[in-house]
Amino acid sequence: MTPSIDDLSGDPHPHLAALRARHPVAWVDALGGWLVTAHDVAVGVLRDATTFTVDDPRFSTARVVGPSMLSTDGDDHARHRAPYVAPFRPRQVTSAFGAFVGEEAGRRVERLGGRAELRAELAGPLATAVVATALGLDGRDGAVVDRLLGWYREIVASVAAIGAGLEPTAAGEAAMAALGATMGDHLAEHGGLSSAESLSNAAVIMFGGIETTEGMILNALWFLLRDDAARRAVAADPALAADVVEESLRLEPAAAVVDRYATRDVDLAGAAVAAGDLVTVSLTAANRDPAAFPDPDRFDLRRRDARRHLAFAAGPHVCIGMDLARLEARVAVQALLARWPEVRLAVDAPPPTGLVFRKPAAMPVDVR
Repeated sequence: MTPSIDDLSGDPHPHLAALRARHPVAWVDALGGWLVTAHDVAVGVLRDATTFTVDDPRFSTARVVGPSMLSTDGDDHARHRAPYVAPFRPRQVTSAFGAFVGEEAGRRVERLGGRAELRAELAGPLATAVVATALGLDGRDGAVVDRLLGWYREIVASVAAIGAGLEPTAAGEAAMAALGATMGDHLAEHGGLSSAESLSNAAVIMFGGIETTEGMILNALWFLLRDDAARRAVAADPALAADVVEESLRLEPAAAVVDRYATRDVDLAGAAVAAGDLVTVSLTAANRDPAAFPDPDRFDLRRRDARRHLAFAAGPHVCIGMDLARLEARVAVQALLARWPEVRLAVDAPPPTGLVFRKPAAMPVDVR
């Protein structure tokens, strides 16, 4: 019997391990497709955009935001992605965003005290402010950040509606229009993209930059604050925050799965995948494959090969904003422990959950 949606949304790790032990590619009725759970097979699928494509009418995000770097392959994908490659390279990210991220994180942790909630007071606002800045808006303006967060939520809700078999929402369409009107001149044709295509890619950047970066920050803090020795080590040596981020990305990637569609009949690690079949890659399962990571369920701050994880996917669709997201998560951890080295998770703090995007629903902490 294959796992249910509830199994995969709550604590999926034992279910994914059981699937992987039986076969690295298994049909899962609840998903209506194949689920890849082995690291090596996952890498192969993600790198082969010819056989396993995102360019399919069932790809729900494209129905809401339009064609973008997220939902195209081949030359069209390269054209959509090209204008955004240089600004998101590591050196450019540090130069353009380093000071802002540090100031914003520092300002938000300074406001904490007593009983705090890190999703609402740190991770979410920080990720949204950085995305606003990346889109050419004023990330220091609270009203701008709040509007952007509202549009993001409506776009996500519209995508979720499609996933549930419904039509895109009118509110999601209105949010896209409002985003386009607000960005104005920033959507002027550039790099071979039309204004409409630039808006689609801006929405993708907003979606990824808020949803997964917030999750990255929360998941990193979830593992760190449950391990007193690790917390003390990072408080004493802030450079270790980078290791916290990578190991938490391995153990609990903020984006748990990515979908592909088979373009032809193919034997995938012994599974007879037919043309048109959904092939879902479990990044979560691949990152805990014992063939790739010894003792894979253990949080190991000193794990040297953690960066082999697939939290940002791989191949042509590897996350374009991964270095900015890493910067935000690393700085958030450092800022929190610099100001509140004795911060503790509240006893009622919930664990990460979610089928597609995984993070704690809230992160109550005691700061002193």
